[in-house]
Amino acid sequence: MNVAVVTVGDELLAGQTTNTNATWLCEHLVERGVDVERVTTVPDRTQDIARVVNEYRAEYDAVIVTGGVGPTHDDVTMDGVAAALGRELEEHETALAWLEADGYSRSDLTDGTADLPAGARPLHNEVGVAPGAVIEDVYVLPGVPAEMRGMFASIEPAFSGTATYRETVTTPEPESALLERLEQLRERFDVSVGSYPGESVRITVESTDEETVAEAADWLRTRVETV
Repeated sequence: MNVAVVTVGDELLAGQTTNTNATWLCEHLVERGVDVERVTTVPDRTQDIARVVNEYRAEYDAVIVTGGVGPTHDDVTMDGVAAALGRELEEHETALAWLEADGYSRSDLTDGTADLPAGARPLHNEVGVAPGAVIEDVYVLPGVPAEMRGMFASIEPAFSGTATYRETVTTPEPESALLERLEQLRERFDVSVGSYPGESVRITVESTDEETVAEAADWLRTRVETV
């Protein structure tokens, strides 16, 4: 299964808010064996959201959109997703019923709070107010991290794939000195190898076969300085 993640928010593009949602989603999707092939951030503009969602729906098994959900003037994600799928927004009775059960009277709710694309399956917001939605292969979640994580738990079983195993070997050697050994590692084992320099170099070894990963990591550890 391959997935694209779309995060919405002017504040993300301005550097005012760290995009922790993208990192968290990628981590949890990969843990479930899902390939995350795109992470894109778009502004709070209906046409940009619609264009990206429409493009990614054609390329990937699912699109997860987070942020810009709610009734305020800059919460236009539902509008953008509805436009991408050629649907109208309409007030969703199930979402309203959930909100009433949570103690919100209809008269107290801001107009648009429960507006979802026509035919959407609502997702209950256990932590906040604004509901999410599932429309075909598009999953719309709030941008508040606690709300997003809580809502993702309700759809998590929809995302699955072949588990990927990973081990990390850390070495103080410079990356340039490791090239020959990394090439030998790739030739000897059917694994993906990543090299990430910093104060030390982190080398990741990945495969869908756990035993192969363990053997490859052990082979590498005997051939590099480790920390």
